[in-house]
Amino acid sequence: MITPVENIPASEQALIEKAQSLAGLSLGEIAQQANITVPKNLNRDKGWPGLLLEYTLGATAGSKPEPDFPELGIELKTIPINRQGKPLETTFVSVAPLTGMVGSNWQNSHVKNKLSRVLWVPIVAERDIPIPERIVATPFLWSPSPEEENLLACDWQELTDMIVLGEVENINGRHGQVMQLRPKAANSKAKTDAFDKHGRPFKTLPRGFYLKIPFTQMLIAKHLRIG
Repeated sequence: MITPVENIPASEQALIEKAQSLAGLSLGEIAQQANITVPKNLNRDKGWPGLLLEYTLGATAGSKPEPDFPELGIELKTIPINRQGKPLETTFVSVAPLTGMVGSNWQNSHVKNKLSRVLWVPIVAERDIPIPERIVATPFLWSPSPEEENLLACDWQELTDMIVLGEVENINGRHGQVMQLRPKAANSKAKTDAFDKHGRPFKTLPRGFYLKIPFTQMLIAKHLRIG
């Protein structure tokens, strides 16, 4: 999906107004307006709802390592929720580099860059709801509060330290208060370089930083006054 030039939002206010105009619409209605075919299932198109919203709202970054709306410094995150407003899965932030991390810090990290300003678009997307009938809830803009950023920074540091010390294979979902590191790969054959605790190179699954469900649930509840 190539974003038409006329779709690109000129300001943050224009973006949030456009996003909030989608609230209450189904993915099928949005796709029909964009003349885009809805996939029968998301087994091979898991990211399709996000791509549809990127196209509709005028995101231009594509797969580049920058916010989805680079001119505005805003990242777009679609998040599937149930009818009570609880996220149905963790939220991917970015791929984690497993080498070359020595000397990196939170302030210049890709994770901080991605999460500095986020347009969240919750979608009511329980499994029993057909894809075209899944409804966009009210989008909202978010920047981490000092307390939220401190939590994110502490988790990033803990996980990064473990990578640098060659402990990547020992990282699990219990590490991190609000953000975790876990495998991010299309299949088990995808491998990337890493180092063990003796500094020896080996191949492992790529990893990604993900926001944990309680954290995103708190954001949604706070901004949408759910629960």
